[in-house]
Amino acid sequence: MIDRIGLYRLHNDPSPSSPPDEPSGQTTATGSGERPRVIAVWIILAAIIVIYILSSLLSGSLFQPSLRALLVLGAKENSLIDQGQYWRLLTATFLHGNLVHIFFNSFALYALGPESERIYGTGRFLALYFIAGIGGSVASYLMSPVPSVGASGAIFGLIGGLGIFFYLNRQILGAWGRAQVQSMAAIAGINLVIGFSAPGVIDNWGHLGGLMAGLAVGFALAPRLTVNQTWFPPTLVRHFESWGWGMAVAVFAVLSALAVVLPGAS
Repeated sequence: MIDRIGLYRLHNDPSPSSPPDEPSGQTTATGSGERPRVIAVWIILAAIIVIYILSSLLSGSLFQPSLRALLVLGAKENSLIDQGQYWRLLTATFLHGNLVHIFFNSFALYALGPESERIYGTGRFLALYFIAGIGGSVASYLMSPVPSVGASGAIFGLIGGLGIFFYLNRQILGAWGRAQVQSMAAIAGINLVIGFSAPGVIDNWGHLGGLMAGLAVGFALAPRLTVNQTWFPPTLVRHFESWGWGMAVAVFAVLSALAVVLPGAS
């Protein structure tokens, strides 16, 4: 998937290889093999690893940080969120319960993150990732009384964001694009089934919340692709909906209101 989307170079400034006077909000994809830069994914991944090392040092165990250390660092704990510690809905997404947990989440972020950032751009990628992560934490807070940690909600949000991008652009991307929609749906479905098969161990509400938030924010912020055949060679153009950021902010506002107004599961 990464190689396919990376065939195009997206840019805003007119150049000799691109037509001038592009409409506002649009960017042109040329035939260059240069890929958009990926920055945010590596920063997030580094932060997750550094925070895991910190939690291990506080616990005296590299394999499994203690619950006490995780709570100190910001795990999702409903009773503390009820007391107003809403920041835990975000900080929990940087924490992991054991070495296996962080390995799989880090690998998933490594696999899905770069493509997501190239498609959405860094700013929109950050909005997708963090709103989905908060969506997962809010769903877990409302539906599960068990303390929880992990980037899984945000990663499910990336699955939703990629899935909705390929769905919206399935006509332009053809059979390959439709196959990616099916692939994202299969990945989400398999992981949800695994989660429901291990209640109390895997926070499936967090996964569902992240997926739903990712679909909503992805629908708002995903680029729409068109082919302009008036230029030669035909040029792939992407544009972003003018209402996209407003909808993303609205999703964040709804999640915040749910967390503030409704009590956590007990």
